[in-house]
Amino acid sequence: MRGKLQRKVADPLDDDLLADFKVGVDNVIFSVDTEQNRLLVLLVMRHEDPYMGYWSLPGTLVRQGESLEDAAYRVLSEKIRVHNLYLEQLYTFGGPSRDPREAKDAYGVRYLSVSHFALVRFAEAELIADGVSGIAWYPLNRVPRLAFDHNEILNYGYQRLRNKLEYSPIAFDVLPETFTLGDLYQLYVTVLGEDFSDYSNFRARLLKLGFLEDTGVKTSRGAGRPASLYRFDAAAFEPCKDKPMVFI
Repeated sequence: MRGKLQRKVADPLDDDLLADFKVGVDNVIFSVDTEQNRLLVLLVMRHEDPYMGYWSLPGTLVRQGESLEDAAYRVLSEKIRVHNLYLEQLYTFGGPSRDPREAKDAYGVRYLSVSHFALVRFAEAELIADGVSGIAWYPLNRVPRLAFDHNEILNYGYQRLRNKLEYSPIAFDVLPETFTLGDLYQLYVTVLGEDFSDYSNFRARLLKLGFLEDTGVKTSRGAGRPASLYRFDAAAFEPCKDKPMVFI
């Protein structure tokens, strides 16, 4: 009598099959250069294997007793000095082949990346080199092949940034306390492109939402007419924050 081959079903609780993880954070740090209409991302050069000589996103392994958010802020504080910024957790990347060190590690350690994205203004973000070469702002359309899966993380971060600008007030986290509507429009143009909206429609939509306060002060820049300075009214926005809305 011919027997049947029995397939052994893996026990998900088998200790031999459980992965051992190291957790890191990788930050997609965007800056908006409104003077030259450029969206930039901060890259650092790797000086050790794997991927020695490749550009990568700024990252670190999480220390004992350190939260993911604290690790993300630590990376930021080690790379740039800035007063106004927006930071949020992006996504967890943990594919079994994302880091070549896993194949070389005798214990099969997996490297997870809990990515974050940040938005800052280029004009006020000062790079911190501290004698280490290889740190630079790259225009988004000129980013090279990055280490690990960092191109994928960067693309994911860019899509999140575009989406957040369309339905949330993150732009006001990086603008000065008072700003012109032209300043605000230029930030949107830099990230979303010049064809996302004309200025007149953009201005009318934002003012209709009711959370921009006219300070009554005007500023002159160049030969144009003086422009009104506005500020973001967080209290006026509070009733709207949980409602579906489109800024642009």
